[in-house]
Amino acid sequence: MSSRILPVLALFVAIGILFGYVRPGWSGTIAETKAAIALNEQALTAASEYKAQQNALAAARSAIDPEHLRRLSVFLPDSVDNVRLILDLNALAARSGLSLSNIDVVINDTSGSVTNTPGALGAAAPNPVGSVNLSLSAIGTFAALQTFLDGVERSARLLDVKNIAVKGSDTGVYTYQMTLRLYWLR
Repeated sequence: MSSRILPVLALFVAIGILFGYVRPGWSGTIAETKAAIALNEQALTAASEYKAQQNALAAARSAIDPEHLRRLSVFLPDSVDNVRLILDLNALAARSGLSLSNIDVVINDTSGSVTNTPGALGAAAPNPVGSVNLSLSAIGTFAALQTFLDGVERSARLLDVKNIAVKGSDTGVYTYQMTLRLYWLR
């Protein structure tokens, strides 16, 4: 009789060990470890894809002519650089025969984010281009103003003339109030 009880008892002990010790460890800490390993493998895959894309972009950037990059950084700089712009505008005005008397920097109240309207699809990304308005007061002839505006138009820096107000006179020398908008890369 003991020859039959011993194997049945060993079977119950084995089942008890399986459900009492092995299964909780297998479904608990081992399953959590496997899930963490899977997440780490996904992160490694994403990191290698990111590194490959970064290398491809670096290779594409190095293929661009440095003169073109310099011109692009002048056209759309990565900072406002008000002082340099004001000096350039003053030099342009002096070459044009226009006398700048007052320059004010007016910072726009635009945060760069676009508000979603009802029915719009998805969230809009913030605008990567910032802008600042410059208010200029100038005195000179109409021909000098035309030369100045032609210089602004041909400038390597991205500028928009928002508005111009002209105060007339009988002498041919006018007073101008202008607002220019300059742009930079945020």
